[in-house]
Amino acid sequence: MTFPTRPTPLRLAAACTLAACGLLLAAAPSAQTPATPLAPEAAAVKKTIEQKLPGATVKGVTKTPYFGLYEVQLEEQLIYTDAKANYLLIGSVYDANTKKNLTELRQRELNRVAWDSLPFELAFKRVKGNGERKLVIFSDADCPFCARLEQELKSVDNVTIYTFLYPIDSLHPDAARKSRMIWCSADRVKAWNEFFATGALPDNNGDCDNPVVATSALGQKLRVAATPTLVFADGSVVPGALPAQQIESEFAQAATVLAKASAAKK
Repeated sequence: MTFPTRPTPLRLAAACTLAACGLLLAAAPSAQTPATPLAPEAAAVKKTIEQKLPGATVKGVTKTPYFGLYEVQLEEQLIYTDAKANYLLIGSVYDANTKKNLTELRQRELNRVAWDSLPFELAFKRVKGNGERKLVIFSDADCPFCARLEQELKSVDNVTIYTFLYPIDSLHPDAARKSRMIWCSADRVKAWNEFFATGALPDNNGDCDNPVVATSALGQKLRVAATPTLVFADGSVVPGALPAQQIESEFAQAATVLAKASAAKK
């Protein structure tokens, strides 16, 4: 996985205790209990955290169902604190019964992307089989993990894939040029596949009207911090070169979420 270099609003201490950096095992119910916002207390926690951590942007504070802790949503992570914000817990909360990472599940819920708001005209589209399942990928042409993902996708069928060209200049200074050349080819899907198969680039100079600058801005707006990053139809954002089996699992989970959302509207 490749990461762009960009400043973060908060850098917590590099050295921390085992309790703070390790895994907190919570004997929570098998189904995660929805956290209940408590406005006055949450507002007080938010104010105290922002005072104690100057420069931190607190996007939300929610009371959790475990240990009386409050979940504090920062720009890029979740941390936990007590009601007076005297202590900070940095790490993941696990359900000891189901072994599920509750922090990861909550972060995914908070980070969902509104699928219908994505500018698909900035991506090139591949349709495999009946194309009924939907997938967005932010990909860097020179990212080795993106190449690995392309191999995994060969065994994934019945999917429409929208690829947003997202070169990370700090790591791959030639990726933007290659992305423009691929976009400017007569057959973008063929050019993309040939590039990852053989390294061959289309015979053009990449000077056509292309979306590379716009897709870079989009990725930054959506806080895409790694390539490849996948977005499923339920809005779930998952970074990394997922194996085909996990991609299938994510498709199934997305279908379940969408079905529940559709039923709730009826």
